[in-house]
Amino acid sequence: MDTIASLFSFITTPVSWIIVQFHKVYGALFGDDSGWAWGLSIVSLVVLIRICLIPLFVKQIKSTRNMQVLQPKMKAIQERYKNDKQRQSEEMMKLYKETGTNPLSSCLPILAQSPFFFALYHVLSSIASGKKIGAINQDLLDSAREAHIFGAPLAAKFMDSADKVTSLNADLTDVRIVTALMIVLMSASQFFTQRQLMTKNVDLTVKTPYMQQQKMLMYVFPIIFAVMGINFPVGVLVYWLTTNVWTMGQQMYVINQNPTPGSKAQDAYLQRVLKRVDSSGQVRGRTQRRTVKAIVAKGPDRNDIERKFITGLSKMGLAAQEDGTVEKSETAVAEAEGGAPKRQQPKRQTKAKRQTAATAGGAKEEPAAAGSKTSLQKRDASQDDQPKPAGKPASGSSRQAKSGQRKGPQRPKHPSKK
Repeated sequence: MDTIASLFSFITTPVSWIIVQFHKVYGALFGDDSGWAWGLSIVSLVVLIRICLIPLFVKQIKSTRNMQVLQPKMKAIQERYKNDKQRQSEEMMKLYKETGTNPLSSCLPILAQSPFFFALYHVLSSIASGKKIGAINQDLLDSAREAHIFGAPLAAKFMDSADKVTSLNADLTDVRIVTALMIVLMSASQFFTQRQLMTKNVDLTVKTPYMQQQKMLMYVFPIIFAVMGINFPVGVLVYWLTTNVWTMGQQMYVINQNPTPGSKAQDAYLQRVLKRVDSSGQVRGRTQRRTVKAIVAKGPDRNDIERKFITGLSKMGLAAQEDGTVEKSETAVAEAEGGAPKRQQPKRQTKAKRQTAATAGGAKEEPAAAGSKTSLQKRDASQDDQPKPAGKPASGSSRQAKSGQRKGPQRPKHPSKK
């Protein structure tokens, strides 16, 4: 570890200088030799670094989402060119280029923090060894060696011997209790951060091996940090615990304000937007308007959660506009269903109602003149002129309807009853 840390010695001077500047501020409040002064200096170093890494964190989020979307296409390329690794790599690079995705973007925050991490480790190791380094002179070195956090020196480790801990004016039991507690908190924060990402901010419609890999990392990373943590000084544990808590809070904010489409977090977010729209009658906030604008722009490509949101607006009598606002609309329900309202088919009348309607209609018809004949009478006359078959008794006039039938021309049967 010392060999690896020495590779980042070029950054130990800036890191030690930043710690010294923060120590001057906190030393005036808590005392120069106080563990709080040195511990808060390390915490402030983490906050400063993470603020500078926010742009990389945004790229990490975008890259992670793009990788989730591209997983089905990547799997198809692997299946298609499984016997040609070179062509498979070329198609993968082409896909990344077309979509503007960089697989390494998801690792950028960790890679960017690595130099600061190893530089801090090198600074604390030098303090434990009693060596001056960077901006830390002899007076600051003696002050740092006297600083304790809950009875554990900043430079002490879980695996240190009793003699080394005694040389730092501390007790081995106190050191191991403090370091063990910090290791557990560090691993737990890492696990919760990854679990929060997997359970709330993942598109549930995408089922790929990538998801299984992320679930596996959710359990592997905490174990790795727990094993490595026993060799970290207390100051480095403070650094890593602080950066994990920062990551967890930062991720929680992103999940609540800019969730992944198709995830549980998006459903919860859009439900909150609906409640606010229901109470105020408008979309408030630039972030919410930008979200509604993106949903409107998708059109028929909306996922189930987004269609549910549009339907919720329709039930309120509102329609989402292209600029992200909402307006009252009578056709909101039709737009939510993706087309014009369906035409209602008239109900089929019963036989008794049809006979009543026909009888009432026939009673209203009167002949235009006494000497004129209707077309029905002409038809009946032509039927009277036809010869009757022999051997069969006459059954009355042909105009007389058979038993069970209504008089007049018969209505053709419905095609479904043939």
